[in-house]
Amino acid sequence: MITVENLTKVYRTFTRREGIFGGLLDLLHRDYRETLAVDGVSFSVERGEIIGYIGSNGAGKSTTIKMLTGILRPTSGHVSINGLVPWKQRTAHVRNIGVLFGQRTQLFWDIAVIESFRLLRKMYDVHKVEFDGRLKEMTELLDLGPLLNKPTRKLSLGQRMRCDFAASLLHDPPVIFLDEPTIGLDVSAKFKVRDAIRHIALERGKTVLLTTHDLTDVEDLCQRIIIIDNGRIIFNGSIKGIKERMGKVRKALIDFHDTVSASSIMQSFDGSSVDAVQRAPNQVELTFATESISPSDLMRRILSDFNVQDFVLKGPELSDIVRKIYDGETAIASRDKAGE
Repeated sequence: MITVENLTKVYRTFTRREGIFGGLLDLLHRDYRETLAVDGVSFSVERGEIIGYIGSNGAGKSTTIKMLTGILRPTSGHVSINGLVPWKQRTAHVRNIGVLFGQRTQLFWDIAVIESFRLLRKMYDVHKVEFDGRLKEMTELLDLGPLLNKPTRKLSLGQRMRCDFAASLLHDPPVIFLDEPTIGLDVSAKFKVRDAIRHIALERGKTVLLTTHDLTDVEDLCQRIIIIDNGRIIFNGSIKGIKERMGKVRKALIDFHDTVSASSIMQSFDGSSVDAVQRAPNQVELTFATESISPSDLMRRILSDFNVQDFVLKGPELSDIVRKIYDGETAIASRDKAGE
């Protein structure tokens, strides 16, 4: 559905000199600076996949999305989305994509949401019967009933996000680009939006490219993630794969029948890479490196030395792994296949 090959974008910006004399010099000779925003990005997305496209601020995510949606023309490289080149066949392309930018709205500010939907129906030339069916589906999925007759300007950010999400799907596009789709939503609304995203991908075969800083959304919805840093892809693979490769540190939360100190736990693991933190008089959280001690060995030693009431083993958190990558605490080699 989406094929991206060696996509590159270089911004050429004009650097102004200070003062009147500097302005005069700029008239005679301008000083330009080139910034490489996206550097040879390549990936593919199959029909019905939900892909997380993530990176720190300034990594190149938004520039990539703008090229895929046809807003920007790349410096070099090739993109094919549903058989179309976004910046060359833009009119046909925009009919085949749905786009949600978290900080921007496609709804009309001063009229009721339902009127915005009807205007969008006219713009995309959607048959009324099809429109009514999709509107009913989105209203049920996102609980839009109480919002349809309100002007957009009177909606909260979370309410507007739900309406904008519905608006991006009313023309039934095969490819959906979502940029921060759950920003400003409360917990209940987030679950509704996630369920709607999952529904359109699994039940209706839509392809979704999701960019967000909320890695809970990514972990809940995506099987594969693409991480971009300084304009280049540094990882393209499954969430399970990155956890296995990078998640060498695990945690265990242990409840004991009696009071147990963290220091006594540490004495039992003398020489092992295990840290203990007291969470309650009878509760200790252990952090350990799986390269030094396996989870099964850790459980066996705890159970043999202490009277355990409950034992919860926590897997590596995607947010912790990605944070370390962003902060440069760990390096990661790129992967070209989803299963790696």
